[in-house]
Amino acid sequence: MSKVAHYLQEHVTGEVLTSPDARRYFATDGSIFALLPAMVVYPQGESDIRKTARFTWQLAERGRVIPMTARGAGTDQSGAALGTGIMVAFTAHMNRIVEFDSKSGVVVVEPGINYGKLQQALQTHGRFLPPFPASYEYSTVGGAVANNAAGEKSVKYGSTIDFVRSLRVVLANGEVIETGRLNKKEFNKKLGLSSFEGELYRAIDTLLDENKAVIEKSELAVSKNSTGYNLLDIKRKDGSFDLTPLFVGSQGTLGIVTEVTLETANYNPQTTLVAAMLENFDDLQAAVSEIREKVPEASAIEMVDKHLLEMVQTINPNQLKGIIEAPFPAAVLLVELDEGGDRAQNKQTKKLEKILERYTQKIQVETDPIDQDKLWKIRHASAAVSAHISGTKKALPIIEDGIVPLNKFKQYIEGVYALFARHRLDVAVWGHAGDANLHLQPFLDLSEVGDRQQVFSLMNEYYDLVIGLGGSTSAEHNDGRLRGPYLERLYGSELYAVFQKVKQICDPYGTLNPGVKVNVTLEGIKPMVRSQFSMEHLYDHLPRT
Repeated sequence: MSKVAHYLQEHVTGEVLTSPDARRYFATDGSIFALLPAMVVYPQGESDIRKTARFTWQLAERGRVIPMTARGAGTDQSGAALGTGIMVAFTAHMNRIVEFDSKSGVVVVEPGINYGKLQQALQTHGRFLPPFPASYEYSTVGGAVANNAAGEKSVKYGSTIDFVRSLRVVLANGEVIETGRLNKKEFNKKLGLSSFEGELYRAIDTLLDENKAVIEKSELAVSKNSTGYNLLDIKRKDGSFDLTPLFVGSQGTLGIVTEVTLETANYNPQTTLVAAMLENFDDLQAAVSEIREKVPEASAIEMVDKHLLEMVQTINPNQLKGIIEAPFPAAVLLVELDEGGDRAQNKQTKKLEKILERYTQKIQVETDPIDQDKLWKIRHASAAVSAHISGTKKALPIIEDGIVPLNKFKQYIEGVYALFARHRLDVAVWGHAGDANLHLQPFLDLSEVGDRQQVFSLMNEYYDLVIGLGGSTSAEHNDGRLRGPYLERLYGSELYAVFQKVKQICDPYGTLNPGVKVNVTLEGIKPMVRSQFSMEHLYDHLPRT
């Protein structure tokens, strides 16, 4: 055990491991990258994180930088849960519900809590967290906050940021701050602090004022976006100020979240599910646009394409037997309604059917939960593709989270098809149609030099396509190491320089998850690509996307 590990074990209450097997386990996450950490710290509480951060700050002041990387369940597909220094693993100890107010529905949790277990607890009180990602059964709330995660319900309810009321955050030097919306008087008090917190408030405030025009022009015309740092809602016209939007989605690069206060929504177990079979993408785009406009109650608008269904039929012919049969339509659209009781949902369903009948006669409506589960298997069949191995090739999460304006949805799908055709790859598309947010994973073999080169060729062409359509490179999975190199291309050099300044203000010595989001290059991440991709540590749960 190194001197650093010995020191930390003496001063923290939790455990510190340097064993080769523990370090190997934490060397990979859900991404294509591998980075071996120097040690793993399992903090018992906030005090352990403060001590660790303070220690790394002191070392950095003397010229020795040891990075800290916060980690939940390791499901991150962008490589943000990897680091070469101290891996801070939250799931062992910091996994509690701290407080729950049944009247307001506000819940306070530690970041290592399993999202699915929290959801179960909330539902017993008639509440739930709507922006849950597909991985909620095995991922953590801290990971969702770090990525500003979203999912199938986000078309109605929004992303994680829309439910985070406040945070407790350990800063780079070990200080703890509590974020939340401050009125003008409260904000002025923060500006007068002589601590690092005061420095941070003053510097961020100045940065926002000096770059107001650039920041205001940065908003993309998409319904979800988890790229860069969220600078748009920190300072409002009324003079109020809140650093919460800055830390949500920052992937541990600006501070380490130790406690999350979340608002929740009313949970209605009674839903209606409508499936529609569409024969072309003109109809798909038109139908989705009309549903968004005329049926705002729709809580999910999901899709899979015919290629995914054909692939699933080849992989496992019985998986969708009796649910949907070949020949498959160009796309299957699944629309869920979760608002009100029978009467309200019947009214919404009739409105929805009237829209869909203009585009197809193949419509199925289900209100029984068992029959709904069968229909949802069509969407969840994407898991079979993600987990499949074709010879030595594996589905890779490298171009899987783009989002475009809804009026460019057809162009987006056709552009993806053309991209895969150019590269002679089998294509399968699924995702959140209501947000024009697609997921797709090409089959490649990372042990082959040619395939490794093709990874980066595909990424360049794909992200050029998304950016060219006015979209975002990531709707819900964030930048990490994977998409960090495309941030400047997405936002332009002026705003990218602002992002770099934000990082410098909050993390002057580069101890907080360096190499993630900003200051990332394609040449820098190429050596990190692992020679064999696997999600084997998640097979207990059947990884979903």
